[in-house]
Amino acid sequence: MDFPGNCLLFLAVTALTVKVSLQGPNQRRLYNDLMRDYSPLERPVFNDSQTLTVHFGLTLNQIMDVDEKNQVLTTNIWLQLFWDDDYLRWNTSAYAGINNVRFPDHLIWKPDILLYNSADERFDATFHTNILVNSSGTCSYIPPGIFKSTCSIDVRWFPFDVQRCELKFGSWTYGGWSLDLKMLEADTSSYIANGEWDLIEVPGRKNDRSYDCCEETYPDITFTVVMRRRTLYYGLNLLIPCVLISTLALLVFLLPADSGEKISLGITVLLSLTVFMLLVAEIMPATSDSVPLIAQYFATTMVIVGLSVIATVMVLQYHHHDPNGSKMPKWTRVILLNWCAWFLRMKRPGEERVRSACHNKAPRSSLSSMDINARASAAQPTNDNVLYVRGLGGVPYSTATTSPDSGVLCGRLVGRTGEDEMLLSTVHSSSVASVEPELAKILDEVRYIAKRFHDQDEDESVCNEWKFAASVIDRLCLMAFSLFTILCTIGILMSAPNFVEAISKDFFN
Repeated sequence: MDFPGNCLLFLAVTALTVKVSLQGPNQRRLYNDLMRDYSPLERPVFNDSQTLTVHFGLTLNQIMDVDEKNQVLTTNIWLQLFWDDDYLRWNTSAYAGINNVRFPDHLIWKPDILLYNSADERFDATFHTNILVNSSGTCSYIPPGIFKSTCSIDVRWFPFDVQRCELKFGSWTYGGWSLDLKMLEADTSSYIANGEWDLIEVPGRKNDRSYDCCEETYPDITFTVVMRRRTLYYGLNLLIPCVLISTLALLVFLLPADSGEKISLGITVLLSLTVFMLLVAEIMPATSDSVPLIAQYFATTMVIVGLSVIATVMVLQYHHHDPNGSKMPKWTRVILLNWCAWFLRMKRPGEERVRSACHNKAPRSSLSSMDINARASAAQPTNDNVLYVRGLGGVPYSTATTSPDSGVLCGRLVGRTGEDEMLLSTVHSSSVASVEPELAKILDEVRYIAKRFHDQDEDESVCNEWKFAASVIDRLCLMAFSLFTILCTIGILMSAPNFVEAISKDFFN
């Protein structure tokens, strides 16, 4: 067959198999018949005393934002409204089997249900879609919208908090005798997960409120969006740095006092906590109803760091104490150098060497004129630390020094004060008149040098006591502040009701 014959055959088959659609004219006729005597101002019931029932529900698609500072919840919701319109019914067989039609929302009656606690500038944030009407008169109205609602944010357990935000819907002008609401369960099957909040549930309830102005009740349906904050972000960016910074505050007590950086480290840690405190203050609402959990932890840590700075000042005051100033009180010596040092298992530097040196020191007998003469007639000295001064009586005068790192004065002079007096009495008793002036000057110089050594050892001993007391305070504060920091960290953070659940879900999943 040629090409024109094929085209004719195709057109003939198409004409016999395809039915002509009469949908357009029947819909036009149906719209004209339904809207002929219809008024969108009239409540669609046959009897004015009859109550119109509206079935109401919602589909929660996404939690877009939770503004804690302004206490506003932003959600993406599709409303679901179903009711029966007695004036929009027809016989499908009379209109070529048309089962449903669609009307713009301003052409037919619809319930004026609004979000009571709306925070949107337009108040009604829904997109006005068409209303689907079937042949039995059932109307389906599903307007989507981005809803901004007021929500009382409870930040007491932040960042381990669970928020409950209510969405209250109801008719703005109709009372319970004219319009009744029946609640439908909230649909969360198409919910898109939020990166900051976990959706727990969306329960709903119907409320019937009575007011003094009217006898009839006003029904409303309230859906509660229950959500739990995901703590991984705040744990990594706020909690863990704060714990590390509070741990750095304990290093102040391990830093040597001679380094000169103890106060600088404490002030730096305090300023770091202040910066984190400002970050939390920017997020939290300016409310005095409750203090956030993380703010309590930061405040406690700042108090601990502040007290550590005060303790460090005391440690430095003890370490750099002037030996010419006041001596250490007896109660301080007993508490710090005895009790606390014993409790902390601390010993003075060189204490064992000093004890052994003082214990093994040979006892000196009292100097007599015979011993002095015997020493004077002895061999020449080989020790450079011994100075022999010979007078008419051949009296030697010697000095001996201990190790400079002994830490305790065992005596630099072999001849003590009593021995010097006995030595002088011996010299003067033998031949006072014959003592040469140069020898007397030398003896005075030796006394002066011995006194200077004695004063230096006393000052060094006093300084060592104050330094050891500072070390004891450092060690005591390290243990006390470490224990207090651990107890505060565990006590404050674990006081949140869902602390274990939040940690297990966010950090280990």
